[in-house]
Amino acid sequence: MRLGFALLVSLAASLCFAQGSYPSKPVRVVVTFTPGGAADFTARLIADKWSELWREQVIVENRIGAGGNIGAEAVYKAPADGQTLLLVASAHAFNAALYPKLPFDILKDFVPLGLATSTPMALAVHPRMTVTDLKEFTALLQARPHQLSYATCGVATAHHFAMELYKHATNTYAVHIPHRGCSPAVADTVGGQIDLVVASLAAVLPFAKQGKLHIIGLTSEKRSPSAPEYPTFRESGLPELKDFAVENYYGFMAPAGTPKEVQAKIEADIRQVLAVRELVTRLNNAGLDLFQYSPAQMTALVRADVDKFAAAIKIANIKPE
Repeated sequence: MRLGFALLVSLAASLCFAQGSYPSKPVRVVVTFTPGGAADFTARLIADKWSELWREQVIVENRIGAGGNIGAEAVYKAPADGQTLLLVASAHAFNAALYPKLPFDILKDFVPLGLATSTPMALAVHPRMTVTDLKEFTALLQARPHQLSYATCGVATAHHFAMELYKHATNTYAVHIPHRGCSPAVADTVGGQIDLVVASLAAVLPFAKQGKLHIIGLTSEKRSPSAPEYPTFRESGLPELKDFAVENYYGFMAPAGTPKEVQAKIEADIRQVLAVRELVTRLNNAGLDLFQYSPAQMTALVRADVDKFAAAIKIANIKPE
């Protein structure tokens, strides 16, 4: 029944597109995170530009809960006409690995439209730890198993998964102290209650500039254009980390069955707005980097992440909160 309805909606949307009327009414972008964060900022900045470009209102709706699954399910159930989009994040790949009985499949029930931005994640230590780089830090952890504590922005977050994958790759151990959000995790590390933190670069960077934290590595594949002085884990010189990369990215998906023409238009318009220099400057000032992936590249990355995080969940015995 759902397939037949989706097909009818898709045919109707294709006809509307052929008549040059897409979008013919306001478009809704569902963000499964709270207002004010990187995901929300990405969605609102791009939505504003789309509103100008399309001459139709693009509304950002924050639907939080169940680790982002409530909002994603709402988009899954929406008509496949391009009028309801999901602001997708690496967290949705984590959820696919973490929750075995979701009512939807992020890879089968949605179509990718392209990735747009990322928030690099940093491993930063309290200044009392005299290590200068990730190689020294790894040697310290190996010499002092279970003696150091690390904070993250929460259980089953990108930050948590990144640290668990690092620990497994380097055969090291540290005690996880999860927090509800990056700001309190960073604050407790700055205060000295915790030895190190894995958090967004934007949350860590102000304290690093003040000398209150020392950034020793980024989890991303490449250095961040907003802070190019900080090396990645891949650059540590440790052979077990030569292919290490955990990205915290944001992009767009639509329900499966969305007309190809609509998909192509949205993909092209993502690229168009991300070419606006003023928009890129605003993203960078908010701690976001451009992270432009085509739909095909996006699918490959999400699929690889689902597999990667399924392995991390098993290794660390991570349970959803």
